[in-house]
Amino acid sequence: MTKVLVSGATGTIGRPLVNQLKDAGADVRTVTRELTDPAALRAALDGVEAVFLLWPFASAEGAREVLELIGARRVVYLSSAAARPHEVEIERLIAGTAREWTVLRPHAFAANTLRWAGQVRAGVVRQPRGDAVFSPIHERDVAAVAVRALLQEGHHGAIYTLTGPRPLTQRRQAQVIGAAIGRPVRWEEEPAQEARLRLLGLGWPAPAVDGMLRALAEPGPATETVREVTAAPATTFETWASEHAADFLATMRAARIHAYGDASVIALEEVPVPKPGPGQVLIKVAATSFNPSEAGLRMGLLQDVLGLTLPHTLGWDVAGTVVTGAGDFAPGDRVIGLIDGAAAGYAIADASMLARAPQKIALAQAAAVPVAGLTAWQALFEHARIGRGSRVLINGAGGGVGLFAVQLAKHAGAHVVATAGPRSAAAVRALGADEIVDYTSAPLPGGNDVLINLVADVPASVTRLAERFVSITRPIEHPRAVHFVARNDPGQLAELVALIDKGVVGVQADVRPLEALAEVHRAAERGLVRGKVIVKVET
Repeated sequence: MTKVLVSGATGTIGRPLVNQLKDAGADVRTVTRELTDPAALRAALDGVEAVFLLWPFASAEGAREVLELIGARRVVYLSSAAARPHEVEIERLIAGTAREWTVLRPHAFAANTLRWAGQVRAGVVRQPRGDAVFSPIHERDVAAVAVRALLQEGHHGAIYTLTGPRPLTQRRQAQVIGAAIGRPVRWEEEPAQEARLRLLGLGWPAPAVDGMLRALAEPGPATETVREVTAAPATTFETWASEHAADFLATMRAARIHAYGDASVIALEEVPVPKPGPGQVLIKVAATSFNPSEAGLRMGLLQDVLGLTLPHTLGWDVAGTVVTGAGDFAPGDRVIGLIDGAAAGYAIADASMLARAPQKIALAQAAAVPVAGLTAWQALFEHARIGRGSRVLINGAGGGVGLFAVQLAKHAGAHVVATAGPRSAAAVRALGADEIVDYTSAPLPGGNDVLINLVADVPASVTRLAERFVSITRPIEHPRAVHFVARNDPGQLAELVALIDKGVVGVQADVRPLEALAEVHRAAERGLVRGKVIVKVET
């Protein structure tokens, strides 16, 4: 196992470099301030075979002493394509002391555009020389080249000029960022002299300002070095922008609770946009939906079951557009899923737990599908095991789950008996129920193979109505009764989507804005919510 010392381990390149070295099986040590502390550096170098050097100063002063301590080891030095005098001097010193050495000279980092974040949020990037052309490089690609040079043979004496795969004007880079975050971003040209005065006013040294403006006037090349060294193409700026979308977005609206209680505890707040971790996607939420069990969550009735930490963002159903991709999903893909925290402008989710959204209905409408659709699917096919010719009594067919259950049972060839009140009877009949029972005026009929119970108040005579029982609310006391809570199953969700796109299953829901979520909770507690309610987030 190669022991590698990494300086600048918490920086733009250092973080991905440390991760990639560990993935490659290296024993990684890191230094920050210890780089110029002889005793600390000497201790850190014990047993080290290779060193990644990021010199954090704008002069070569002190570099000779550090390199003498590093001695005859393999050294990979992060220089720059600008080849400033102090960088050239450090390169010379390394060549005179290291056993093996490699110099990395990256051109413009894609991460440099993060300096525009405040302007991106305002929708206008005002900078000089929008037509200046660069090939921005992803920090991960610089790290990937460094890993090869640190751990493999064949890189001694190489000076690698590193760029992204293709040139882009600064104006185009701003547009790409806008596409990544789902908001238009316009370029506004700032005169070079005005930019110079602005930067000087911010405390930039005059040589640095003038050097930057000169660099903007010179087009940056695109090289194939990343591909040649790593055998993989350099990452596009579009991919980098997608992965860093959260850094440009800053805050979002979210419906959160800080305490359990009545609907007044729901607050719309501005909170940071979440950042996806490995294997996760960032979703721009189009809509979530209301589920009756979320009222129980809000009141604290599910605290022991879910183990939530407050404050908590509401919303289990999500329908939205991928901003930062992972797994099988790329930016721009429309997805649905059962997640936590969907009542917000953006949400994160494990890519493996999502499905592609239906194409035949509006994206916001698709938010009605995950919880209600999966509950109906699992009740009918996993627990009730219905099939062609089954006589199924669906108690509560007018609710969100019931509307899916009626359609799925009919598609399976069952004879569907549905209970529904006067306000929802017509909708249930339109979905294909064979018999409608008005539960407000008629008793529930017997002679059924299975009863699917979707309501809280279970009739005392329920065990005489069917051979088998499945309930999603309270348990039914019977040897052949099943009580369950739906689980997330992306495969089943994909099957539901396919049925929606074929026109077999329709989606019906009322639509309310995110601002009305507390009102929806209150209405549900008064028994005034019928069917499914979509809560639209995207404006």
